[in-house]
Amino acid sequence: MGTSQSSSGSPSNVPMVPPWVPDPPADGGGDQTDPGQNTDGPDGDEHVQQPTPAPKAPVPVAPSGRFGTARRSLGSFARTGSTADMRRGVGNYVRKGLGGARTAVRRFGGTVQTAGTLYGALSALSSGQAATPGNPLDTALLEGRSADEVMDAVVEAVRPIDGTQDTEASRHAINDALSDVLTRFPDADVFDLTEEQRLFAIKRYIALDVFERFDLDVGKHLRENAPSVASELSRFGEVKTYIRETVAASFRKARSSAQALDSLRIGGLVRTALQEAFEVFEEYL
Repeated sequence: MGTSQSSSGSPSNVPMVPPWVPDPPADGGGDQTDPGQNTDGPDGDEHVQQPTPAPKAPVPVAPSGRFGTARRSLGSFARTGSTADMRRGVGNYVRKGLGGARTAVRRFGGTVQTAGTLYGALSALSSGQAATPGNPLDTALLEGRSADEVMDAVVEAVRPIDGTQDTEASRHAINDALSDVLTRFPDADVFDLTEEQRLFAIKRYIALDVFERFDLDVGKHLRENAPSVASELSRFGEVKTYIRETVAASFRKARSSAQALDSLRIGGLVRTALQEAFEVFEEYL
């Protein structure tokens, strides 16, 4: 679980969404242009007027004790194993700790962006598209490497180390998501994943990234209140499964109405899935 065991969570009295977190795209992929779309004007000049983006809502400031309600519910869950307390804890984590579903989606803008990059990297590998020489996904560097080494290269290419907790959490989530692909599809080839397998990787990645952030923010309190190591592992497993299954259901719902996907449109799909999942978490309250 990385450095989460020593984390005290995000502080109060700071913006709910740090200024370095990228904005997630709007539903359906935002205003990104399809690579094949012609935007030339009648004389061949690129002067077609683009719609003016709507002004962004101000980012709320985290209140004092932002995770207090979530921690109380999770402390009770840690001690008793009450599923109701666990769901209340996750719901309050989203509503009060992250500022509600809409603000939570903005907080996970980096997750949305990384999901698109991951999908693009896996698609490029599957199509045999040559990477820039020296890139971690350069086929010349990967020739003869094991599946674990290829997964490490994907992690490095998609989310290079930059010293932040978000990046460390995302790297763990990407690696675990790819491992889950190989568990779910024993015959899968990391060099040639099918579309189903790539989407499974994305679905797993976003769920695991949400769990990693949850662990960083409130996991310490859950650990401290579990009566034994065995119960601690069991409680974390239950939360992880709850987050994973909720995100998976939201992803399937968003995917059913999405257009054909590419690395540009995947961000809109992921954003929609996260919005739906965070709303489900809040609904329990």
